[in-house]
Amino acid sequence: MKMLIKTLALAVAIGCAVPHASCQATPAPTPVPNPKPPLSPSQSLLESWNDIGRKLTAMAEDFPEDKYDFKPNKDERSFAEQLLHAANANYFFIDPVKGVTAPQGDPKRSDFKSKAAIVEFVRKSFGEGAALIKSKGDNGMSDLFLDPFANQKSRFSDGAWGLIEHSGEHYGQLVVYYRTAGLVPPESRPKK
Repeated sequence: MKMLIKTLALAVAIGCAVPHASCQATPAPTPVPNPKPPLSPSQSLLESWNDIGRKLTAMAEDFPEDKYDFKPNKDERSFAEQLLHAANANYFFIDPVKGVTAPQGDPKRSDFKSKAAIVEFVRKSFGEGAALIKSKGDNGMSDLFLDPFANQKSRFSDGAWGLIEHSGEHYGQLVVYYRTAGLVPPESRPKK
């Protein structure tokens, strides 16, 4: 009987000590802050538009001017022509939304003789698109415009997202131009 009482006392003592020890060994959980609310549709669109515009502008500013006519192979556009094409494509969205006729083809390299002129054209096209997105706000995301390629009505937001995707494709191509020319693109460099 004494043995049974000692065993029960020991079991109770261990049973009380183990939870107490485990409570002291575990730190209190850090409270998780409430998540930020989602961006509105126009804010999300503007953020993505500005991000790809920033990347292409950084490339335009960074790539050496003496390599602006570089092509990975003879059948491709030059670095400068890629930038001109990507920036000009924005006007196939911007101009119809404004009720203006879209451009007829890509600008000629001969019309943009310097790196500075091309940088300014890239910056301007993305700046005009950003201003248009801001002016539409959330209420204008479903406004219709005539898509000059499809000859059909298209939603404002769909047109802008399409140009973001188009610019992203050309960004990827320009990364190859950098690498083929033995250079590292700005986005791939270590952050300071």
